[in-house]
Amino acid sequence: MANSAQARKRARQADVQRAHNTTLRSTLRTAIKKVRAAIDAGNKTDAQAVLLSSVAVIDRIADKGIIHKNKAARHKSRLSAAVKAIA
Repeated sequence: MANSAQARKRARQADVQRAHNTTLRSTLRTAIKKVRAAIDAGNKTDAQAVLLSSVAVIDRIADKGIIHKNKAARHKSRLSAAVKAIA
């Protein structure tokens, strides 16, 4: 446990920031799941619409440093390839 006042404050701040980051990470996962659900449904136009909104979420979370930019690019690439593969 933190002993100095400075260390106690940093621990409090870290708890708040961790909770905030967890919320953002959950938002990211939900956006990805929405695209996968639209792909499984098989409707290409709906999947493309959901992909556009999800790409915005992925980029926003990568810009905040919650995930690495390469991980964001990988998710966008794979989701977009899956949407294009819908017959």
